Amino acid sequence: MAHRTKLTPVGAPTRGTTNPNRLRRVDRWIASSPRTSRLLRAVDAPLVVDLGYGASPVTTVELARRLRRVRPDVRVLGLELDPVRVEAALPAAAPPLLDFRRGGFELAGTRPVLVRAFNVLRQYAEDEVAGAWGLMLDSMPAEGLLVEGTCDEIGRLSSWVLVGRAGPVSLTLSMRLAGLERPSTVAERLPKALIHRNVPGERVHDLLTALDACWATAAPHQAFGVRSRWLETARLLAARGWPVLGPPSRIRLGELTVPWPAVAPA
Repeated sequence: MAHRTKLTPVGAPTRGTTNPNRLRRVDRWIASSPRTSRLLRAVDAPLVVDLGYGASPVTTVELARRLRRVRPDVRVLGLELDPVRVEAALPAAAPPLLDFRRGGFELAGTRPVLVRAFNVLRQYAEDEVAGAWGLMLDSMPAEGLLVEGTCDEIGRLSSWVLVGRAGPVSLTLSMRLAGLERPSTVAERLPKALIHRNVPGERVHDLLTALDACWATAAPHQAFGVRSRWLETARLLAARGWPVLGPPSRIRLGELTVPWPAVAPA
Protein backbone atom coordinates (compact mmCIF):
# COMPACT_ATOMS: atom_id res chain seq x y z
CA MET A 1 0.00 0.00 0.00
CA ALA A 2 1.00 3.64 -0.37
CA HIS A 3 3.02 5.21 2.44
CA ARG A 4 0.88 6.07 5.46
CA THR A 5 0.48 9.74 6.26
CA LYS A 6 -0.58 11.68 9.34
CA LEU A 7 -3.18 13.75 7.52
CA THR A 8 -6.18 14.65 9.64
CA PRO A 9 -9.23 12.77 8.30
CA VAL A 10 -11.81 15.13 6.79
CA GLY A 11 -15.53 14.48 7.06
CA ALA A 12 -18.30 13.47 9.42
CA PRO A 13 -19.00 9.87 10.47
CA THR A 14 -21.82 8.06 8.68
CA ARG A 15 -24.47 5.93 10.35
CA GLY A 16 -22.51 2.86 9.30
CA THR A 17 -25.48 0.94 7.89
CA THR A 18 -24.40 -1.77 5.47
CA ASN A 19 -25.55 -5.13 4.12
CA PRO A 20 -24.03 -7.81 1.89
CA ASN A 21 -24.61 -7.10 -1.80
CA ARG A 22 -26.02 -3.67 -1.02
CA LEU A 23 -23.71 -2.05 -3.60
CA ARG A 24 -23.78 -4.82 -6.23
CA ARG A 25 -25.43 -2.57 -8.81
CA VAL A 26 -22.79 0.14 -8.75
CA ASP A 27 -19.96 -2.43 -8.48
CA ARG A 28 -21.07 -4.18 -11.64
CA TRP A 29 -21.47 -0.86 -13.42
CA ILE A 30 -17.93 0.18 -12.47
CA ALA A 31 -16.62 -3.16 -13.72
CA SER A 32 -18.43 -2.92 -17.06
CA SER A 33 -18.81 0.78 -17.89
CA PRO A 34 -16.38 1.64 -20.70
CA ARG A 35 -14.84 4.68 -19.01
CA THR A 36 -14.23 3.13 -15.59
CA SER A 37 -13.18 -0.33 -16.79
CA ARG A 38 -10.86 1.22 -19.39
CA LEU A 39 -9.25 3.32 -16.68
CA LEU A 40 -8.65 0.29 -14.47
CA ARG A 41 -7.03 -1.58 -17.33
CA ALA A 42 -4.90 1.32 -18.54
CA VAL A 43 -3.01 2.41 -15.43
CA ASP A 44 -0.14 0.69 -13.65
CA ALA A 45 -0.97 -0.88 -10.28
CA PRO A 46 -4.44 0.70 -9.97
CA LEU A 47 -5.61 1.72 -6.51
CA VAL A 48 -9.34 2.03 -5.79
CA VAL A 49 -10.66 3.62 -2.59
CA ASP A 50 -13.97 2.67 -1.02
CA LEU A 51 -14.82 5.67 1.13
CA GLY A 52 -17.09 5.24 4.14
CA TYR A 53 -17.71 1.48 4.02
CA GLY A 54 -19.56 1.49 7.34
CA ALA A 55 -19.77 -0.80 10.33
CA SER A 56 -18.86 -3.88 8.29
CA PRO A 57 -16.22 -4.22 5.55
CA VAL A 58 -18.39 -6.58 3.51
CA THR A 59 -19.10 -4.18 0.62
CA THR A 60 -15.41 -3.31 0.29
CA VAL A 61 -14.54 -7.01 0.12
CA GLU A 62 -17.21 -7.48 -2.54
CA LEU A 63 -15.91 -4.49 -4.54
CA ALA A 64 -12.40 -5.95 -4.55
CA ARG A 65 -13.68 -9.33 -5.73
CA ARG A 66 -15.73 -7.83 -8.55
CA LEU A 67 -12.98 -5.52 -9.77
CA ARG A 68 -10.44 -8.34 -9.90
CA ARG A 69 -12.41 -9.73 -12.82
CA VAL A 70 -11.43 -6.57 -14.68
CA ARG A 71 -7.92 -6.18 -13.30
CA PRO A 72 -6.52 -9.07 -11.19
CA ASP A 73 -3.87 -6.88 -9.52
CA VAL A 74 -6.21 -4.03 -8.52
CA ARG A 75 -5.63 -2.79 -4.97
CA VAL A 76 -8.67 -1.76 -2.94
CA LEU A 77 -8.43 0.38 0.19
CA GLY A 78 -11.41 0.88 2.50
CA LEU A 79 -11.41 4.18 4.39
CA GLU A 80 -13.46 5.02 7.48
CA LEU A 81 -13.37 7.95 9.90
CA ASP A 82 -14.24 5.75 12.86
CA PRO A 83 -11.12 3.93 14.15
CA VAL A 84 -13.34 1.27 15.74
CA ARG A 85 -14.73 0.40 12.32
CA VAL A 86 -11.22 0.24 10.88
CA GLU A 87 -10.11 -2.11 13.65
CA ALA A 88 -13.15 -4.32 13.07
CA ALA A 89 -12.39 -4.52 9.34
CA LEU A 90 -8.73 -5.53 9.61
CA PRO A 91 -9.41 -9.29 9.91
CA ALA A 92 -10.85 -9.10 6.36
CA ALA A 93 -7.72 -7.41 4.97
CA ALA A 94 -5.46 -9.21 2.53
CA PRO A 95 -2.53 -6.82 1.89
CA PRO A 96 -1.43 -5.58 -0.54
CA LEU A 97 -4.61 -6.17 -2.58
CA LEU A 98 -7.15 -5.35 0.14
CA ASP A 99 -6.58 -3.14 3.16
CA PHE A 100 -8.39 -0.78 5.55
CA ARG A 101 -7.32 2.52 7.05
CA ARG A 102 -8.66 5.60 8.78
CA GLY A 103 -9.44 8.39 6.37
CA GLY A 104 -12.01 10.73 4.88
CA PHE A 105 -12.32 13.06 1.90
CA GLU A 106 -8.56 13.66 1.96
CA LEU A 107 -8.23 9.94 1.01
CA ALA A 108 -5.57 9.37 3.68
CA GLY A 109 -2.84 10.78 1.47
CA THR A 110 -3.27 8.12 -1.22
CA ARG A 111 -3.67 8.70 -4.97
CA PRO A 112 -6.33 6.30 -6.21
CA VAL A 113 -7.46 6.25 -9.82
CA LEU A 114 -11.03 5.60 -8.74
CA VAL A 115 -13.08 6.31 -5.62
CA ARG A 116 -16.44 4.82 -4.74
CA ALA A 117 -18.23 7.00 -2.15
CA PHE A 118 -21.69 5.62 -1.42
CA ASN A 119 -24.19 6.81 1.16
CA VAL A 120 -21.57 9.25 2.45
CA LEU A 121 -22.87 12.66 1.35
CA ARG A 122 -26.54 12.17 2.27
CA GLN A 123 -25.97 13.81 5.66
CA TYR A 124 -24.27 16.87 4.16
CA ALA A 125 -25.85 20.06 2.86
CA GLU A 126 -26.24 20.34 -0.89
CA ASP A 127 -23.82 23.27 -1.04
CA GLU A 128 -21.10 21.09 0.53
CA VAL A 129 -21.17 18.47 -2.22
CA ALA A 130 -18.97 20.25 -4.76
CA GLY A 131 -16.32 20.88 -2.12
CA ALA A 132 -16.28 17.21 -1.10
CA TRP A 133 -16.01 16.14 -4.74
CA GLY A 134 -13.18 18.60 -5.31
CA LEU A 135 -11.25 17.51 -2.23
CA MET A 136 -11.33 13.88 -3.34
CA LEU A 137 -10.46 14.63 -6.95
CA ASP A 138 -7.57 16.87 -5.90
CA SER A 139 -6.00 13.78 -4.31
CA MET A 140 -6.33 11.76 -7.52
CA PRO A 141 -4.39 11.80 -10.79
CA ALA A 142 -5.78 13.88 -13.65
CA GLU A 143 -7.54 10.90 -15.17
CA GLY A 144 -9.08 9.83 -11.85
CA LEU A 145 -12.80 9.20 -11.49
CA LEU A 146 -15.22 9.47 -8.58
CA VAL A 147 -18.42 7.41 -8.37
CA GLU A 148 -20.64 9.06 -5.76
CA GLY A 149 -24.16 7.98 -4.98
CA THR A 150 -26.85 6.57 -2.76
CA CYS A 151 -28.88 3.39 -2.41
CA ASP A 152 -31.52 1.90 -0.16
CA GLU A 153 -30.71 -0.53 2.62
CA ILE A 154 -30.72 -3.66 0.44
CA GLY A 155 -29.58 -2.17 -2.84
CA ARG A 156 -32.83 -2.35 -4.80
CA LEU A 157 -32.85 1.38 -5.57
CA SER A 158 -29.59 3.14 -6.45
CA SER A 159 -28.31 6.19 -8.24
CA TRP A 160 -24.86 7.63 -8.76
CA VAL A 161 -22.91 10.38 -10.44
CA LEU A 162 -19.68 9.79 -12.32
CA VAL A 163 -17.39 12.76 -11.67
CA GLY A 164 -14.08 13.62 -13.33
CA ARG A 165 -11.62 16.46 -12.88
CA ALA A 166 -13.64 18.64 -15.28
CA GLY A 167 -16.88 18.02 -13.37
CA PRO A 168 -19.83 15.62 -13.35
CA VAL A 169 -20.04 13.33 -16.37
CA SER A 170 -23.25 11.31 -16.04
CA LEU A 171 -26.11 10.22 -13.80
CA THR A 172 -27.13 6.57 -13.55
CA LEU A 173 -30.41 5.32 -12.11
CA SER A 174 -30.56 1.64 -11.22
CA MET A 175 -33.52 -0.24 -9.78
CA ARG A 176 -34.84 -3.73 -9.23
CA LEU A 177 -37.51 -4.12 -11.89
CA ALA A 178 -39.50 -6.90 -10.22
CA GLY A 179 -42.27 -5.25 -8.26
CA LEU A 180 -41.43 -1.75 -9.49
CA GLU A 181 -44.55 0.42 -9.45
CA ARG A 182 -43.02 3.42 -11.18
CA PRO A 183 -39.41 4.45 -11.96
CA SER A 184 -39.66 7.76 -10.07
CA THR A 185 -39.54 5.72 -6.84
CA VAL A 186 -35.77 6.08 -7.20
CA ALA A 187 -36.14 9.81 -6.44
CA GLU A 188 -35.78 9.08 -2.72
CA ARG A 189 -32.29 7.72 -3.45
CA LEU A 190 -30.98 10.43 -5.74
CA PRO A 191 -27.45 11.70 -4.99
CA LYS A 192 -27.26 14.67 -2.65
CA ALA A 193 -26.51 17.00 -5.56
CA LEU A 194 -29.95 16.22 -7.02
CA ILE A 195 -32.25 14.92 -4.29
CA HIS A 196 -33.61 18.37 -3.45
CA ARG A 197 -33.97 19.21 -7.14
CA ASN A 198 -36.84 16.86 -7.86
CA VAL A 199 -39.29 19.75 -8.17
CA PRO A 200 -40.99 21.35 -11.18
CA GLY A 201 -38.60 23.47 -13.21
CA GLU A 202 -35.60 21.22 -12.57
CA ARG A 203 -34.22 18.86 -15.22
CA VAL A 204 -34.07 15.80 -13.00
CA HIS A 205 -37.77 16.27 -12.22
CA ASP A 206 -38.45 16.44 -15.95
CA LEU A 207 -36.51 13.20 -16.45
CA LEU A 208 -38.37 11.30 -13.74
CA THR A 209 -41.73 12.62 -14.95
CA ALA A 210 -40.97 11.54 -18.51
CA LEU A 211 -39.69 8.17 -17.27
CA ASP A 212 -42.95 7.50 -15.43
CA ALA A 213 -44.97 8.48 -18.48
CA CYS A 214 -42.96 6.17 -20.74
CA TRP A 215 -43.25 3.36 -18.17
CA ALA A 216 -47.04 3.74 -18.22
CA THR A 217 -47.13 3.76 -22.02
CA ALA A 218 -44.97 0.63 -22.11
CA ALA A 219 -47.37 -1.27 -19.82
CA PRO A 220 -48.58 -3.65 -22.59
CA HIS A 221 -45.00 -4.98 -22.85
CA GLN A 222 -45.37 -6.34 -19.32
CA ALA A 223 -46.96 -9.37 -20.98
CA PHE A 224 -43.48 -10.26 -22.27
CA GLY A 225 -41.85 -9.65 -18.90
CA VAL A 226 -40.78 -6.64 -16.87
CA ARG A 227 -37.42 -6.40 -18.68
CA SER A 228 -39.24 -6.04 -21.99
CA ARG A 229 -41.34 -3.26 -20.49
CA TRP A 230 -38.23 -1.48 -19.19
CA LEU A 231 -36.44 -1.73 -22.53
CA GLU A 232 -39.49 -0.24 -24.24
CA THR A 233 -39.56 2.50 -21.57
CA ALA A 234 -35.97 3.41 -22.39
CA ARG A 235 -36.72 3.37 -26.12
CA LEU A 236 -39.70 5.69 -25.66
CA LEU A 237 -37.63 8.00 -23.47
CA ALA A 238 -34.95 8.25 -26.16
CA ALA A 239 -37.65 8.90 -28.75
CA ARG A 240 -38.72 11.90 -26.66
CA GLY A 241 -35.24 13.32 -27.09
CA TRP A 242 -33.61 12.22 -23.84
CA PRO A 243 -29.95 11.22 -24.42
CA VAL A 244 -30.06 7.67 -23.05
CA LEU A 245 -26.57 6.16 -22.83
CA GLY A 246 -25.43 2.58 -22.54
CA PRO A 247 -26.03 -0.65 -24.44
CA PRO A 248 -29.26 -2.66 -24.09
CA SER A 249 -27.32 -5.22 -22.04
CA ARG A 250 -26.99 -2.64 -19.24
CA ILE A 251 -30.43 -1.07 -19.66
CA ARG A 252 -32.14 -4.46 -19.33
CA LEU A 253 -30.68 -4.76 -15.83
CA GLY A 254 -32.82 -1.83 -14.71
CA GLU A 255 -30.21 0.83 -15.40
CA LEU A 256 -30.56 4.15 -17.14
CA THR A 257 -27.65 6.52 -17.71
CA VAL A 258 -27.88 10.05 -19.06
CA PRO A 259 -25.21 12.75 -19.52
CA TRP A 260 -24.97 15.13 -16.56
CA PRO A 261 -26.04 18.22 -18.56
CA ALA A 262 -29.43 16.53 -19.11
CA VAL A 263 -30.14 16.63 -15.35
CA ALA A 264 -27.80 19.33 -14.00
CA PRO A 265 -29.47 21.73 -11.53
CA ALA A 266 -31.03 24.69 -13.26
